[in-house]
Amino acid sequence: MSAHGPARKMIARRSDALRGEAHVPGDKSISHRALILGALSVGETVVTGLLEGQDVLDTAEAMRAFGAEVTRDGDGTWHVHGVGVGGFAEPEQVIDCGNSGTGVRLIMGAMATCPISATFTGDASLNKRPMARVTDPLALFGAQAVGRAGGRLPMTLVGAADPVPVRYTVPVPSAQVKSAVLLAGLNAPGQTVVIEREATRDHTERMLAGFGAEIVTEETGEGRVITLTGRPELRPQTIVVPRDPSSAAFPVCAALIVPGSDVLVPNIGLNPTRAGLFHTLQDMGADLAFENLREEGGEPVADLRARYSPDMKGIAVPPDRAASMIDEYPVLSVVAAFATGATEMRGVKELRVKESDRIAAMADGLRAAGVTVEDGPDWWIVHGRGADGVPGGATAATHLDHRIAMSFLVLGLASDAPMTVDDGGPIATSFPVFEPLMTALGAQIGPA
Repeated sequence: MSAHGPARKMIARRSDALRGEAHVPGDKSISHRALILGALSVGETVVTGLLEGQDVLDTAEAMRAFGAEVTRDGDGTWHVHGVGVGGFAEPEQVIDCGNSGTGVRLIMGAMATCPISATFTGDASLNKRPMARVTDPLALFGAQAVGRAGGRLPMTLVGAADPVPVRYTVPVPSAQVKSAVLLAGLNAPGQTVVIEREATRDHTERMLAGFGAEIVTEETGEGRVITLTGRPELRPQTIVVPRDPSSAAFPVCAALIVPGSDVLVPNIGLNPTRAGLFHTLQDMGADLAFENLREEGGEPVADLRARYSPDMKGIAVPPDRAASMIDEYPVLSVVAAFATGATEMRGVKELRVKESDRIAAMADGLRAAGVTVEDGPDWWIVHGRGADGVPGGATAATHLDHRIAMSFLVLGLASDAPMTVDDGGPIATSFPVFEPLMTALGAQIGPA
């Protein structure tokens, strides 16, 4: 079974040159945060360009359950009438976050300092993922969590009636954990401080400032220190969501490995905490250019042009780049398979606890497709076979993981024999227009 229905087997075949413009959906991270912070504001927040994948739709439904009014116009404009910081109502039903680790962890943070209880669940994949990394710091505010063994969903969270501010050092690089603590800190008195030794995506900090929160970020000997003053009155905003760099990764990487390709991906968010993949591809020798650089809504934006790059070389990806491209390692490993030499990816243990164990899933599928892969607890190495050297001809298990599914479909566009994935259904959680967008460029992707 897929996350939201029967398994949908898909196949990708070697394709002619990919050409055209790829208008990928809105940024998933920013979409989640726009809905949540809109719900915590007083007044109406208007959002355009929202990603309408299932993950984000589940967050919208959750905000309704907590008392916000969330509506969508026919033209795709979303309206969120918020209830204010600390104003969440106790939901009458279980909150189902589907496949979204970001959604459930951020929502838990937002409600952890409200005097209410809520029960959270998700699909089979999400219910296997560890939640203690969030519930442990939320307990410092006074919240209590009761869930399955190993701190897994379904889980009931009892918000703190008298929350206290927290000073918390994030033990592993995680924007989700950082964001959950900051959102909890909104309804705590005084100042909540989050320290991260390695910088992670900073959409939450940027957006909190945009909504009127008093938040200061400093670089110190401890790392990045973020100080949030609690109990602000957040001001509603008009938000234009930039297009998602994690989604852009798929048409970009496909263009790099399919002979003759030339693809433009307009209006991509290039937040420095999210752009690691594109810099890594350039380091490998990819023909990738940033055009029309500009700023929109406080976020750097550009148009990305990707052209076929048959002379890419394997590299050692700097471990300190991991946080800025953690979701892109699966499709990077596909590109690495078509490069010459070894691509080393280290310091990536977070991949073991994403929607699936992404290191194991990609290593197994790549090996089945004829690529040599080594892997360990927090590293893996892909031994590239050159621009025209990947046999393909395998079926990859996706483990209900949208990025695994899309990565192996991209592989099939340039491998000698087609690649099949056992379930493309989860792709809808983040990139609902993936198949028509790719086929419009010339990709041979469809039902198996």
